[in-house]
Formats: sequence, C-alpha cells, structure tokens
Amino acid sequence: MKAERCASICRGGSRTRPYACRFIGGNVANDQPRSKNAASRAKAPYFWSSTVGLKSRASGSAVCEMASGVGTLVPGTEGATWEAGRHRFAEVWCACGAFEWVTIVYLGWMLALLCAFQRHIPHAGRYFAIHCAIAAGILALAWTGARSGNRPLQFARHWYPLALYVFFFEELQGLVHAIRPGWCDGWLILFDYNFAGVDPAAWLARFATPALNDFMQFSYMTYFLYLVILPAILYAQGKRTEFWTVMVATAIAHYSVYVIAVLFPVESPYFALASLNLPPLVGGAFTTTIEFIERFGRVHGAAFPSAHVAGSMVALLAARRYKPWLFCICLPFFLSMCVATVYGRYHYVGDVLAGIVVGAIGWAAGLWVMERAAPAPEIG
Repeated sequence: MKAERCASICRGGSRTRPYACRFIGGNVANDQPRSKNAASRAKAPYFWSSTVGLKSRASGSAVCEMASGVGTLVPGTEGATWEAGRHRFAEVWCACGAFEWVTIVYLGWMLALLCAFQRHIPHAGRYFAIHCAIAAGILALAWTGARSGNRPLQFARHWYPLALYVFFFEELQGLVHAIRPGWCDGWLILFDYNFAGVDPAAWLARFATPALNDFMQFSYMTYFLYLVILPAILYAQGKRTEFWTVMVATAIAHYSVYVIAVLFPVESPYFALASLNLPPLVGGAFTTTIEFIERFGRVHGAAFPSAHVAGSMVALLAARRYKPWLFCICLPFFLSMCVATVYGRYHYVGDVLAGIVVGAIGWAAGLWVMERAAPAPEIG
C-alpha cells in the first residue's frame, strides 16, 4: 500500500516544504500532523500512530509508524520529479521499436570502441559526442513521433534510417584503423586468385567499352533503389510490420558490415591494385554520375564485406517474401550489381560472397527480432 501526502506542513507561523509520505504495508488511520499542545506547534509536528501514539519528526524527515509498516516522509517535489522522470522514461521506452534498439546497440559498440581505442582514432572525443547526440536524437524522434500525428514528423520517423546508413558508412574512413593499423587486402587478393585463377578486376578490364562501363555503373547504383523501392511500396500500402521488418533486417546487415570493416580493414582493389595502372573506365551519364559520387563520398576502406551486396541481398529476400513480382525484376539487376562491384574495382570477389552471407543472415535476424518485438510504429 502506498500513501502520499504533498500538502504543506505548518510549523508555528511558518510553512515548511511539502512532504510525501510513503508506506509499505498496513493502513493509516490518520496522517494529519497533531501537536501535543499549542505551545509545541513552534517546535515540530507530531504524527499519530495507532499503536505507538505520537512521534516527533526528525530533522528533514518524519517517521510514521503503523501496525504493519514504517514509512519515511520525503520532500514532495523530489518524489514528483522522480515519478515524472520514471513516467517519461517509460514513454520513451514504449515509443522505441526494434529498429531503434538495434541502432542503440550499434551505437553502444561504437562508443565502446571509441573509449577503448581512443589513442588510435583522431578526434575520438568529437566522434563520441556525435554518437551520443545521434542516440539522443533517435530517442527524441521516436518519442515525439509516438505522441504526434504530424505527417512530416511521421514521415521522418519512418525514413530516417536511410540517412543513418550513409552516415555510419562514411565515418568508417576515420575508424577502420582503430584496432588494426594495416590493411588485409593481401588475403582477399590471394583468395580471388585461387578462386578465379586470375585477378578478376584486371581480367575484366580487357572487356571494357563505354557502353559496358555505363551499364555496369548503372547496375552498381541500383543498390540505392533496393533500399527504397520495396519499403516505399510497403509504406504506401500501410503494411507497418512488413515495412519495419525490412528496415530492421537492413540495419542488422549494414551494422554487421560496419563492425567487420573495423575488425578486418580492407581498402578495395581501387587502392590496392593502383600499381597495375589499369585504364580508367570511361562511359556515359551513369559513369559520370558515379564518378561524381565517388569523388566526394568514396571511403578508403570498409570494402569487406560489400555493404552494397549485403543491403541489396536483404531487399531481394524481402521482395521474394512480400512482393514476388518485384523479386523477379530485381534478381537480374542484383546479379549484374555483384559483377559490377568487381568490374568497377570497388570490391574483391571475396567481398561479394561475404556480402551475400551477411545479407542473408541480416534478413533472418530481422525476421527473428520482429517476431519478438513490440508492435511496429504506425504508418500515418
């Protein structure tokens, strides 16, 4: 049983701070302050106990004794603040879905990495502050999104994950050597040679033509469509569980790629095979577009596993489950993209194979998480 009293307590002609009285067990016959006589009011109030009579209040608190329990008076303002904070925490907790918790876990990994290997990371303090701000922003967006029916806010609540994927990938350029100081490309070059009998990127260069280059660059860029097309269809149809299943699975796949990229840094054939002096890939509009993107967004590192392949693999498996007709359309382009990642010297064959595995695991993990998670946020 819990009783609270937040009314002000009079002490003579003055008024003390309000107090809250909490009891565990028992019943309170009367918790009103009682004085022995009028003169005693100038000292301290007394509280009635059904078994022990009057007890004077100790400095800063009062003890209420009952037949089966004892309670201590605490300042009401402190109790109210604690209750309000606990209520607000419960609201934020309920507002967060599976995607938020998966992302918070990844941010926890990043913060632990920054603390443990800060000497190897330039501007580690800045990274730490940014990731804390991202975590706070995610919680705030989830909380406000759950309380508001504002359409732009709801749209941001559902689609902000796409911006996180890009940011977390781009920041890896400064984090890939947090644990290991060198590159691991030698292992993948050896794997590719044993797998194909040649260096795949160098061998494919002999077939380069402007038209083929442009098609391959277009295939490589379809990755960005995979991240959007199926979720957009599910979002438009109001299928929130399916939508968030795709988002959660994509997040697990991408975050797994980012973790592995730090543990096993690979810089990609573009950098590792520069000594071969392979001819540049010249093409049309798609080649020009990808060159523009790479000029400002190319990351030196984070090639293993391929994030392009992992994210696209999730989209492909999700389309097979939710929209089989879309799966049939995407499959040829997915296969072309896998070739394009090697053709364009972005990845090794080992990167592609690892990306397929990570994407499949991410999809399975996303399904598992969503089956056990709270109801997904409404699409409004």
